[in-house]
Amino acid sequence: MDSHKFGKFRVERQVLNEESLEEVAHKKSYYETHPPFTNKLKDSLCSVPRLKRWALSKFPVLYWLPKYSVWDYGMPDLISGISVGIMHLPQMAYALLASLPPVFGLYSSLYPPLIYLFFGTSRHISITFTVLSIMVGSVTETLAPDTAFLINNGTNITMEVNITARDLYRVQVAAATTVLGGLIQVMLGVIKFGFVGTYLAEPLVRAYTTAAAVHAVIGQIKYIFGISPTRFSGPLSLVYTFGHICTLLPQTHLPTLLVSAVSIVCLVVAKELNSFLRPKLPVPIPVELITIVSATVISSYSHLSNNYTISVVGEIPSLSPPCVPDVSLFRQVIGDAFALAIVGYAISISLGKTFALKHGYKVDSNQELLALGLSNMVGGFFECFAICSSMSRSLIQESTGGKTQMASLASAVIVLVTIMKLGPLFQELPKAVLASIVLVNLKSMFKQLFDIATLWKKSKIDLLVWLVTLISTLLLNLDMGLAASIAFALLSVIVRTQPTYSILGNIRGTDVYVDIETHNQAREIPGITIFHSSATVYFANSDLYLEALKEKVFSVEEEAGQWRDMGLDNVSAGENEEQITERENGTVFVMPTTPRTPDGQCRWEYLKGGADPENISLGWLSELPDGDTTTLGSSSEDTLSQDLERVSLGSLGKWTWDIHSIILDLSTANFIDIVAMKTMQNIFQDFSEIDVDIYLAGCQSVVEQLERGCFFSEFITKKHLFATVHDAVLFCLNHRGARTFTRYEPSLD
Repeated sequence: MDSHKFGKFRVERQVLNEESLEEVAHKKSYYETHPPFTNKLKDSLCSVPRLKRWALSKFPVLYWLPKYSVWDYGMPDLISGISVGIMHLPQMAYALLASLPPVFGLYSSLYPPLIYLFFGTSRHISITFTVLSIMVGSVTETLAPDTAFLINNGTNITMEVNITARDLYRVQVAAATTVLGGLIQVMLGVIKFGFVGTYLAEPLVRAYTTAAAVHAVIGQIKYIFGISPTRFSGPLSLVYTFGHICTLLPQTHLPTLLVSAVSIVCLVVAKELNSFLRPKLPVPIPVELITIVSATVISSYSHLSNNYTISVVGEIPSLSPPCVPDVSLFRQVIGDAFALAIVGYAISISLGKTFALKHGYKVDSNQELLALGLSNMVGGFFECFAICSSMSRSLIQESTGGKTQMASLASAVIVLVTIMKLGPLFQELPKAVLASIVLVNLKSMFKQLFDIATLWKKSKIDLLVWLVTLISTLLLNLDMGLAASIAFALLSVIVRTQPTYSILGNIRGTDVYVDIETHNQAREIPGITIFHSSATVYFANSDLYLEALKEKVFSVEEEAGQWRDMGLDNVSAGENEEQITERENGTVFVMPTTPRTPDGQCRWEYLKGGADPENISLGWLSELPDGDTTTLGSSSEDTLSQDLERVSLGSLGKWTWDIHSIILDLSTANFIDIVAMKTMQNIFQDFSEIDVDIYLAGCQSVVEQLERGCFFSEFITKKHLFATVHDAVLFCLNHRGARTFTRYEPSLD
């Protein structure tokens, strides 16, 4: 019969400890696997294939551009680029979120996508996102508040804001923050710190963007109602700002409120219609663009600015030459720049990986950091504000057939034409319309509030992370709120990853070892205790590891001692199967299915014979194959001498007679530090005093760290390390198990 049909295999090999494993596998030396940096640099520069691979990895455009097929990709990319480019025109609204003149929203839609085209690895993401605009706005309004630019209007004692000077300084602040954030991203990419974004869990990101949406609404209310509230900074600034807005509501500019209300109603109705017709439309209706064009035409012919003093966009300048940002601002914005860098990368990489998985290509997380960093750095020199991928525009770029980043080139051309030729046409566009576009587009973020109900059902801890993130971001502002949220999320990870400890037993006929407390068929190996930790051992839990080891080992011994007191040695408490042993005089003892009486004592039944039960040894004989059992007898003098020896060996304060070997299962360890090494050395030393051998199993991933940490000595060698738990068990049974204890050999039959 084919054994493969039933998934059964028999493997015969020698027992492998770490020393014999290195000989069999021909393990490389540390310097072979970790060559010096100079050698790697020399090999890279001298090897043409390696140099080519390096160039392709750092400049992904060199990989796909030579293979670009105009026939296959040209038209889909062109259509996609035009669609996305049209959607970029309302980007002027997001400049208001950043508290900058609207034209800088167009700048941020032009330069960064062109840089990303050369360095990015995602083929479908489109640049610019609402949250980063809000974060930039928080910085600009904090460092350049209206109150810092008040001037006397020359006609009365009232003061007015010098808008020109204020906007000029805010642009400098935004550019400095963007360049510094880009520099941080580049540095993280160079040191291959791309995994940092994974520490921003989905509940944290969704709660953070929801709180950012609240900040955005508060920031846009002044344009909706036509009022000028004071923008506060620091903790509780959002609460103070909202309170001041409430006091100013009686001063609402009614014409501005009317324009806002009409714009919001039209946008909501048009978007609902767009959603209803989406399955039938090849390209979504550009609702925002239609609204902007219509509002501009109406405002121009109605002279809303002059007749009703409605605030409009004003002059839209053409492209300006690059300039070096004010580096003196770096010290003031470094915290916000770091938050921008991390949040922007986390959003971009998650969206990029989603499209990559869908279309079957790979996104390099470290290269994405470099691409975003360079996009922000170059964009900052052209007075752009920080960017990352936009979900709505990326979906449009992908759904309209975009194949490569050439679609971004087409959309950039649309934006360039708008800035150079069409900019003056939008000078009469009311800012209230742009604010309305922002508010309506934030609707999807507020839908994330339904996460509360979902997380309540799925994970209470994730819900707690979500709520803490939302509350801290609302109360502590965006930068401090992000830091507090990450700290709490990491704390929740620490709590959830606290190790659990267990004693492993063998599943009969296999080399599988599982927790004896959760598996009925798991049986301890006589004389051997296998200790398992669910997490790696390091400085934070090394003391807990040692305490748990002693507690688990000696609790097993105490239960075994209860059986010895009744003359039933080597019976594991809690066994549910009938255990039988027989001596030469015919005495038979049976442990029934229910092993304990109501008072917690072990129940056994004397069936026949008349021997003293203290001399009966009850093992696993009912489960062992023929020839694998040995009955051991003992006299009362032997028992007394053994009891005396137990006392002399009780240096740890417990009975330790029945255990001769302890196997520490380190298969979960992915690193080990100096503190953990010292703990392991202490374990070896402590248990050697009571004649118990210690062995490590499954620790191949930390052997090099043990060597560098001088863990090995004459007392502890690599012969104490085994490839698997099963190897260690077989060694212990052959080495010491057959001398005193019932012989038991787990087999793979």
